[in-house]
Amino acid sequence: MAIEMEKGAVSIDAENMMPVIKRWLYSDKDIFLREVVSNGCDAITKYKMTHIGTDEPMSVTVTVDKPRGELRIDDTGIGMTADEVRRYINQVAFSSAAEFMKQFEGKEDGKGDIIGHFGLGFYSVFMVSDKVEIDTLSCQEGAEAVHWVSEDGMGFELSAGTRQTHGTTITLHISEEEKEFLDRFRVREVLTRYCAYMASPILLFDVEQKPTEREVPVEGEKNEDGSQKMEKVTEEPKPEQINDTNPLWLRKPADCTEEDYKSFYHKMFSDYNDPLFWVHLNVDYPFNLKGILYFPKLREEFGVREGQIKLFSGQVFVADNIKEIIPEFLMLLRGVIDCPDIPLNVSRSFLQNDGYVKRISSHITKKVADRLTGLMNTDRPAYESYWDDIGPFVKYGCMTDEKFFEQVKEVLLFKLTDGTYKTLAEYKDKNGEKTQNKVYYTDDPKRQAASVALYTSRGIDVAVLDFKELDANFLSFMEYGPGKQEMTFARVDADVSGLTEESEEGKELNEEELQSLFRKALGQDSLKVTLAAMADEQLMAMVTADEQMRRMREVYRMKDMPDEYTLVLNRRNQTIQKLAGRDAEEENTKLLCEQVWDLARMAARPLEGEELTKFLARSATLVGMAI
Repeated sequence: MAIEMEKGAVSIDAENMMPVIKRWLYSDKDIFLREVVSNGCDAITKYKMTHIGTDEPMSVTVTVDKPRGELRIDDTGIGMTADEVRRYINQVAFSSAAEFMKQFEGKEDGKGDIIGHFGLGFYSVFMVSDKVEIDTLSCQEGAEAVHWVSEDGMGFELSAGTRQTHGTTITLHISEEEKEFLDRFRVREVLTRYCAYMASPILLFDVEQKPTEREVPVEGEKNEDGSQKMEKVTEEPKPEQINDTNPLWLRKPADCTEEDYKSFYHKMFSDYNDPLFWVHLNVDYPFNLKGILYFPKLREEFGVREGQIKLFSGQVFVADNIKEIIPEFLMLLRGVIDCPDIPLNVSRSFLQNDGYVKRISSHITKKVADRLTGLMNTDRPAYESYWDDIGPFVKYGCMTDEKFFEQVKEVLLFKLTDGTYKTLAEYKDKNGEKTQNKVYYTDDPKRQAASVALYTSRGIDVAVLDFKELDANFLSFMEYGPGKQEMTFARVDADVSGLTEESEEGKELNEEELQSLFRKALGQDSLKVTLAAMADEQLMAMVTADEQMRRMREVYRMKDMPDEYTLVLNRRNQTIQKLAGRDAEEENTKLLCEQVWDLARMAARPLEGEELTKFLARSATLVGMAI
């Protein structure tokens, strides 16, 4: 039955649809090209499903025709009958446009939900077009070609077409204000962003491309000098293939080499540094999930950078860093996640409440945890070599995802000042009795070298936790939060319990009298002074700072909070014993107290400015007195 000319209005439930569409994602209006190209790929897939084993060349060709002001998207897929055009093009599932406009008025972050929310798909082409034409021919036997045209997306004309081969051509007459989409390089940029890994070949052709000339050897002919005779040949421009139809993440891990993974990483993320290692996701049941997550070197940029996790739906790029699917802490990584069952334009409200999405997110977390624990158990030297770079990421993950913590808590490492690594259990086994189940640590091994040496000289390991704000939060998490352990944490200058021992030496000293002496000599009326029997009798004193107060200052960046030190005097030290009972007003006593105070502080941090100047002058005076 011949197709007769018919006119009509696109079936919708609300008026003024086009203003809404043209407002949708205005800054990302180039997404229209993803919509029509992915539709073309779907049409090819459907054709292959109904024509098993076909060897026909299949592709989607995007043609830039600037002279005619057209952008054409042609596929060799299944095509449409007139009834299918009426069903799929003329009926748009769209409602409550006016209500929608009010709901999203002034909300920039809501614009990205519109097409997915209302299923507009194809109609995004009207954001850039004054007129849209469709020429299609179904692959069904006896089907007739169909031509469809609309100038505003509201009214249309449908008539018999002239297409001779199955498939569909969509011709966009680009509006004056959107002429950028008649530039080959702009179109190539959009195709590369959204379509670089689609399942069917995506070709780009520019009608303004010029033929090229090149020289080729003339077979069997030589010049007089005996050299190869060459001739010029003219080559007509050919379409350029944009995409890789078999991306690495779709291959089986066993079929991928280390070089394949690294090469893909360099290409995808324009990073010339190699990743540390990666996790290849390959799940077919109970959901379809493919992908690769890379661990780059995170330490240097942790806290100031966000990674890049690209979300695909059936090889079609959707967006970067969709937090509803990818756990927040994994955003520090780089990689690709492909979830074919997630709609291209799904709304974030759907993602937040969908159980399927939550299962995917949990599975991704589990696979990352499995990779870390597997590496620790099968190749600990390699795992340790990565720890300095991935440690901040793992700690952050533990604090933000309790399930992740439960999965990796046994493989959390602590780097020691001697460069070796221990788990918390290993540290406890070696040091627990000496430290009363405390983990002693330094957040600045060079500045606190003297304090560190006091512990290591007694065979006590000192951990390095030098990511100040992150580690301050992490230690509190390990002591009081979901990560609560039997061990507590103390910086090497937080207390002296690990340096004390039972001793009768200096027991006769009066703590209150020594506190009064040092307060007067130093001019610090609120200074707290205590006595302890330290294992090293040569050590005169240490200053300690409350662990929790210091952490609070670091976590909340309370730079104005003053340091509150406690001066701990070693009652086994002869100098301290001889200072007891001396007159604080005596000049030599004052000098000695000041020197003890400065030497104790220097074990925690270097003296600077006027403090250092006074220390040097006083040291010279005391040396002179000793000669």
